[in-house]
Amino acid sequence: MASKYFDRKTLDFILEDVHNASSLSSLPYFEDHDSETFKMVLDSAEHIGDTVMFPNLSAVDKNQPELVDGEVKVHPSIKAYLNAIGEAGLLSADFSYEDGGSQLPLTVGSAVGFTLIAANNGMLYSGLTAGSARLITTYGSDELKERYVEKMLSGKWQGTMCLTEPQAGSSLSDINASATREEDGIFKLTGQKIFISAGDHDCCDNVVHLVIARIKGAPSGSKGISLFVVPKILPNGELNDVTNVGIFHKLGQKGVPAMHLGFGDKSNSCVAYLIGQENKGLSYMFQMMNEARIGVGVTGAAIASAAYQASLEYAKERPQSRRLNEKSAVESPQIPIIQHPDVRRMLFFQKAVVEGSISLLTEVSKYYDLSHRLEDEKERMKYHMLLELLTPIAKTYPCEAGVKSISDAVQVFGGYGFTEDFPVEQYYRDIRITPIYEGTTGIQSLDLLGRKVLMADGKAMFLLAEEITKTIKEASQIEKLKPYAGKLGDAVERLSKVTQHLMKVAATGDVELFLSDATLYMEVFSLATISWQWLKIANAAANGLKDAGINAEQKAFLESKIKTMQFFFHYELPKTEGYITRLMDSEVITVLRGEEKMVF
Repeated sequence: MASKYFDRKTLDFILEDVHNASSLSSLPYFEDHDSETFKMVLDSAEHIGDTVMFPNLSAVDKNQPELVDGEVKVHPSIKAYLNAIGEAGLLSADFSYEDGGSQLPLTVGSAVGFTLIAANNGMLYSGLTAGSARLITTYGSDELKERYVEKMLSGKWQGTMCLTEPQAGSSLSDINASATREEDGIFKLTGQKIFISAGDHDCCDNVVHLVIARIKGAPSGSKGISLFVVPKILPNGELNDVTNVGIFHKLGQKGVPAMHLGFGDKSNSCVAYLIGQENKGLSYMFQMMNEARIGVGVTGAAIASAAYQASLEYAKERPQSRRLNEKSAVESPQIPIIQHPDVRRMLFFQKAVVEGSISLLTEVSKYYDLSHRLEDEKERMKYHMLLELLTPIAKTYPCEAGVKSISDAVQVFGGYGFTEDFPVEQYYRDIRITPIYEGTTGIQSLDLLGRKVLMADGKAMFLLAEEITKTIKEASQIEKLKPYAGKLGDAVERLSKVTQHLMKVAATGDVELFLSDATLYMEVFSLATISWQWLKIANAAANGLKDAGINAEQKAFLESKIKTMQFFFHYELPKTEGYITRLMDSEVITVLRGEEKMVF
């Protein structure tokens, strides 16, 4: 078992030295907080991670949820976790005072989430509850707020998001769940929902489902979807007509029950309460989904962090062979594998993915805070557009690169990595769902190229270029970083050229051809974006090294950031050239044309 799951020193460095999170305290909404408040909240999360979550990592994975007589039984440590975060106020940390929260920035909330998930991602219950409660506070009636939000944020009641149906998958316009209006304004709901994370369990007193369905007579497609609160237990104490049809047994994240739920199966009497206006449900739910996409990115980075810490510890301790230049010295002791170049390459890659992802997620979370809390409307809109543009990347890169990162963690362990003796085999299983959660990589890529890049006639892209240029200019003033400022400038120029090329394809009206390689475009955009984040990290590290009072440990810490930036620019950023070659290629491979038959 590894002894660490994240690096608090790096998290603090990225929050403050790189992104100046405490500057958010200058905004009136956050004025009651400062860097000390942020530290206390992170200390609380780390304590819960150390004492409740990390010690139960393997136990939660090996003792899967079970459906017994219609009820879901989960590992008892889940209750201790929910009680702990409820008592610590972590569920409500970034809610307003009015809604029972602490009014902390999402920037800090994301760091808290990263810490907890890195400790044990098999306890992924709380994020869904917080997201559901936030949606009720935003769009629900006063009655719904009073009835549900406080209990949800206390950790006593579970919240869920019920979208997917067996026949619809990600195509939400094809859902069949339906709601019938009753005389008293209450609705009766029928339908099936699948893959509902934490859809029921015995470590909470109630489950509050947020369900999308179509009211009888509503328009077809996405325009006719409404959103409902469907509690497991009704206000009068009676059980609602919600059935646990079954539990999906998964590759990873086995501690969280993924439920198949039936609504109205027993007596056609599933009570549902409308949230907001009729036929506006999908737009409401997108609020939760967009926040959840940042949360999924945090999850990918957190699991990759835990795997990196485990493989780093192993590489320092595991002796094997000698330096390649000293192979003949068979009488000399074997060396720790961390000294071998290929192992160092894999460790550099993991470090680059984890810390680059944390930086991007901190950037995006700060954009969220600024877009909601700045007083100047023009500035709010600027950060809103940046948030919209980067959210698909913040969801996708930590998850997709995180899978590859943990694959390298397994490789560092060699044969032991494939066994249950060490946790990386679990992390490898656990992270694989993250590129699928909240819109697959393909869907995120379609969103990026098909919507976000085109948004406001490319204004968001212009704003991002401005932000990257600021980083390039700062790095250009630091002799050691000047070459990398040039490399990032070249990468941005290449991204701009391939974007212009794809816009010409879009102008032909052939949408399928335009978006056929959107996932490759996502790769190019992501690598350029993470390079930007690493140059920001290097700028902060270089500035820190100017302090004559730093000790040897601090110096080594800061130099490691610059070295990892160099690794990313030399090993990862060049991959964009291959992707761009394909994106500029006129040969059509994957798009069906005319009467062309499938070749598979």
